[in-house]
Amino acid sequence: MSAENTESYLQRDSAERKGHVRAHRSFNRIWKERDSAEPDILGKILERDNLNRAYKRVKANKGAPGIDGMTVDDALPWLKGHNHELIQRIRSGHYTPSPVRRKEIPKPDGGVRKLGIPTVIDRIIQQAMAQQLIPIYEPLFSDGSYGYRPGRSAKDAIVKIKEYAEQGYTRAVVLDLSKYFDTLNHELLINILRRDVKDERVIQMIKRYLKSGVMENGVVIETEEGSPQGGNLSPLLANVYLNEFDQEFSRRGVPCIRYADDIVLLAKSERASERLLETSTKYLEGTLKLKVNREKSRTVSVFAIRNFKYLGFCLGKNGKGIYVRVHAKSWKKAKNKLRMLTSRSRCGSIVKTMECIKEYMRGWLNYFSMADMKNNIESLNGWLYRRIRMCIWKQWKLPKTRKRKLLGLGLPEWAACEGAYSRKAYWRMANSGVVKRALTKERLIHWGFYDIATAYQSMHVNY
Repeated sequence: MSAENTESYLQRDSAERKGHVRAHRSFNRIWKERDSAEPDILGKILERDNLNRAYKRVKANKGAPGIDGMTVDDALPWLKGHNHELIQRIRSGHYTPSPVRRKEIPKPDGGVRKLGIPTVIDRIIQQAMAQQLIPIYEPLFSDGSYGYRPGRSAKDAIVKIKEYAEQGYTRAVVLDLSKYFDTLNHELLINILRRDVKDERVIQMIKRYLKSGVMENGVVIETEEGSPQGGNLSPLLANVYLNEFDQEFSRRGVPCIRYADDIVLLAKSERASERLLETSTKYLEGTLKLKVNREKSRTVSVFAIRNFKYLGFCLGKNGKGIYVRVHAKSWKKAKNKLRMLTSRSRCGSIVKTMECIKEYMRGWLNYFSMADMKNNIESLNGWLYRRIRMCIWKQWKLPKTRKRKLLGLGLPEWAACEGAYSRKAYWRMANSGVVKRALTKERLIHWGFYDIATAYQSMHVNY
């Protein structure tokens, strides 16, 4: 690694950036005036064990390099040579984070999600900070907050909505925030943090990260608001900010379920839900200075098949009571993914294809397995078997190849000839008796097929 790159990693060019001199003076004052009786949170952040845990977490998450080009694999040898110097720069207030690298990710419904990718070193520092700040804030967060919190998940959130629905809270206020992470008010966030983080040096470090800027097309753009999605500290800061909303409506006695910026308020009547929509929008826009997407924010019945969707789930109701199900859009997305994986034009090695299906569906079922979907899963499973048979049949191509394969799989010659010389299309042949006798479920499973109906049965507690 060149000397020039080394200096880049250490932020030696930070003096050239706007605001550095002012920030440096602020740090000097803070270091001199700091009350020694305050908790030394910065010291805990920079402890060896905490930094090692942070490095391991960043390494496990992998991720792309920041603006300096340093990869996760490059970080360890660099830290071994510069760890002491890096810590001293942080302790003395001379460390300035690098701007994040802008990356745009397409959204399923159109538009793009703007990610900000910090350098690996900044990700490690942010993770070390988060590890010490999370224990401070976890006891302060609302019970209705589920996103980015240890031991909590999206499944817990939808189960809680189900419990409220069983208590009569059948009207939902669905709030949609426009570009939440990009619109956090820095001044308000810093003031909120100061209530519970009593080490001002840590506050100033967070402020520097918020103000570090974004690099787009080689140009650094200053950031006056927002916390970039992609930073290890951003999820915690996002929760700290919206905890104000959680606590406010909890004090008002309103059931509030929130996963990151996906917010649902619950009411027992349509009139009450309309009032909640108005008051919650006013609080978010007036007090928290956020922007509510009024077109997507609405009141709706929690049983509305099309209009109520939360984290991919929805609720159903029958004679047995209220149950959780997978929303139609989630089903459509999964089926489109499986259709792409089993496309005749893209399907290569069947073994590799089945491995990709297994990897995708295992993750999908881990997320959705608590929903009631026995009939839907069995239907999807049968369709997927047929898709795999179609791909295999296409790969056999020539009639003589098909005959040889069918004979090898134990079919009599007359059946093998009947199938091999058939002029039916691939999809029709995949459901024919000849192909189904040759490519049985048991045989496909032996070859590596992931039977999603069986997997769901083993995961779903109420199967």
